[in-house]
Amino acid sequence: MGDGGRGILMTLAALAAPLAVAPAQAQVPAGPPATRPQLTIGINQYPGTFHPNIENMAAKAYILGFVRRPVTAYDADWALTCLACERLPSLENGDAVRETTPDGKPGLRLTYRLREGEAWADGTPVSAEDLRFAWEAGRAFETGFGPAEFYRSAYELIVEDARTVTLRLDKVTYDFAALGDFQPLPARIERPRWEADRQGYRNRTAYDTETTNPGLWNGPYRIGAVQPGAGVTLERNAHWAGARPAFDRIAIRTVENTAALEAQLLAGQLDMIAGELGLPLEQALALRKRTGERFHFAFTPGLTYEHIDLNLDNPILADRRVRRALLLAADRKQIVERLYEGRQPVADGGVHPRDRMYDPGLPKYPFDPARAAALLDEAGWRPGADGIRRNAAGERLSLEFMTTAGNRSREQVQQILAGMWKAVGIEARIRNEPPRIFFGETVSKRRFGGLALFAWISSPENVPRSTFHSDEIPRPERNWSGQNYTGYRDADVDRLIEEIPVTLEPEARRPLWSELQRRIATDLPALPLWHRSDAHVWPRWLEGCAPPATRTIPPSG
Repeated sequence: MGDGGRGILMTLAALAAPLAVAPAQAQVPAGPPATRPQLTIGINQYPGTFHPNIENMAAKAYILGFVRRPVTAYDADWALTCLACERLPSLENGDAVRETTPDGKPGLRLTYRLREGEAWADGTPVSAEDLRFAWEAGRAFETGFGPAEFYRSAYELIVEDARTVTLRLDKVTYDFAALGDFQPLPARIERPRWEADRQGYRNRTAYDTETTNPGLWNGPYRIGAVQPGAGVTLERNAHWAGARPAFDRIAIRTVENTAALEAQLLAGQLDMIAGELGLPLEQALALRKRTGERFHFAFTPGLTYEHIDLNLDNPILADRRVRRALLLAADRKQIVERLYEGRQPVADGGVHPRDRMYDPGLPKYPFDPARAAALLDEAGWRPGADGIRRNAAGERLSLEFMTTAGNRSREQVQQILAGMWKAVGIEARIRNEPPRIFFGETVSKRRFGGLALFAWISSPENVPRSTFHSDEIPRPERNWSGQNYTGYRDADVDRLIEEIPVTLEPEARRPLWSELQRRIATDLPALPLWHRSDAHVWPRWLEGCAPPATRTIPPSG
């Protein structure tokens, strides 16, 4: 599911960090023997951009987990904590104060003070001015930052001194202290580019034109070298104030074909494969059987929600009966058992069953091809001579079906689903693209014609504003910010998404969450598939390493 306006990138960065980042950011291994100065990690995507606030893509978030230090984050127990700030604002410590906004609404005044010693990798201190620039660029919606809800709510930022800012929010939410993706951006580097052309800034940012500029990075590592499309090399940040990272260098290599990713691991070209962006579960299970004790494997039930976004501007998919028929004709349980040894639970929606706000009573869609066929008949789609249905105008029930090219698991799923749908008279035309194009252009700009198979990564009580609120539909005038790629519009869903965050008592939120889940499960703007498990593969010599705890449940995230 989406980030609810507060930070899918933050979530992913927090997940990536524990593998090799310094203890100041996460619990990490002590490091390999001194004879191994470099760790080489394989992932299956390459970022479309390195800018922290433009486009949401797992590969970028994974890399930024090593080179960016957020202001706030969730720790291994999913407790909110300060990383770059001295303390979290609260009503008790006085750094959070209730107030009335200029237009008479309940609001909050939050004060954050950056830790002393926080510095960019060129030695320049991270400052309140860097936060001010990030806020100003986010508030200018033509910049195209996403998610936009935080910037709408934070209507004023006051620089108190070189390390202290006060934010004024126009609402009181239960997670008000979490800044998510609102992180400092180096104003001295990025502000001139932004001021020269706000709308074109996303194509002029130094994060993409000068990616190795040390002044862009404030984590334990910095990006030292870039091979476009192939990977990046991370070097230690000499100005990092935390504990010394475990490796001198981390090479992150992109191999978009998962069979080739496995081959490079076996050939010794990679030390490990990231669970978040690595081998599909069934491929990793087969690899473990073949290799025995050569590698260490860990299979973690995570909060990655595999699903299919539907482009509701497509007239075929605008009919809810067709959307339901697609799900009823998909034997998801059989796919999970056949491909994943039953290790991935079939999803009823984007909220994980172990999330405390999950509603077990929401509508279910068991495999029922007869019911699917009846719905298609009702919608006016009748079987043709070739088995593919047609409407009264003679148009075929044919839909483009896309995913990330080279991901063997998803491509297998596509083929199986296409066969299941063909059995009820629906044609699925498979057309795939490399992840950086699929996410960077096709999905983010809603250029997919019908079905888009990919995943969301969630966080505790993750309100899906960015993915389902009508204001978050990407459009040119907002420079394609927002993640409502389906184009879903429902006034009641908008109301619930707005009401849940400002309902402070958990038990009062519960019925709102139930109603939201049920409405989305009834409308099906996206088809739920399963909650994914990740396969982490690393060498035996890498001691003290464990899968990121933030991938586990409870709580959900």
